[in-house]
Amino acid sequence: MTKIDRPLRRADKLRQALEDDIATGALPIGTRLDEVKLAQRFGVSRTPIREALIELATAGLVEQKPRRGAFVREIGIPRLIEMFEVMADLEATCGRLAARRISLAETQILKASHIACEDALTSGDPDRYYQANQHFHETIYQASHNGFLAEQAIGLHSRLAPYRRLQLRARNRVAVSLHEHAEIVAAIVSGQAEAAADCLRQHVLIQGERFNDFVATLAATSTQQERERSSLKSASAAE
Repeated sequence: MTKIDRPLRRADKLRQALEDDIATGALPIGTRLDEVKLAQRFGVSRTPIREALIELATAGLVEQKPRRGAFVREIGIPRLIEMFEVMADLEATCGRLAARRISLAETQILKASHIACEDALTSGDPDRYYQANQHFHETIYQASHNGFLAEQAIGLHSRLAPYRRLQLRARNRVAVSLHEHAEIVAAIVSGQAEAAADCLRQHVLIQGERFNDFVATLAATSTQQERERSSLKSASAAE
């Protein structure tokens, strides 16, 4: 069983659910994340909730305040764009170095991870594609053979995780992402360092139509979440 085929830990699933709620505004900025209420909501003990909150805090999405608890940290659109710009340059550097330093074994892993992304696209499951996509990018980070660079890339990737997942829900984005992966693999495997860097930079940057699609998807998902919450409140009031 490969890394991307392993079932997610309960804490990972909870973290992803909370990531989505934060990214879409279902959990607004400043919301206190009460462990007891979250445990009741998800039907679990407080232990995996606590683990998920720690991971979210490490990723910079949640702020843990002594004696007060965990709160959703503010990340506005301008800040997100800045983070994606830095992420694009980090990944470009990883791609450039990977094209020069990737080993034969890592080349096979990279190709396999690309195939896993293709399989995920066929399945029609954007969340499965995101998991395969994450492994694809992490393979490139490791193939750079620069430990510090890989650590920085993984750290920022984690902070942007909910928003990168949300991107994939825009129409046709998964298919386009896979096509871009093919170009990235070709450049790295053939040792074209600058081409690999350019492909990865454009793959990650949110600009032009992609920016508009991203904001529209974010707004639409947030609106849907608000409708669902209002519906639940109305149903509760009628009981």
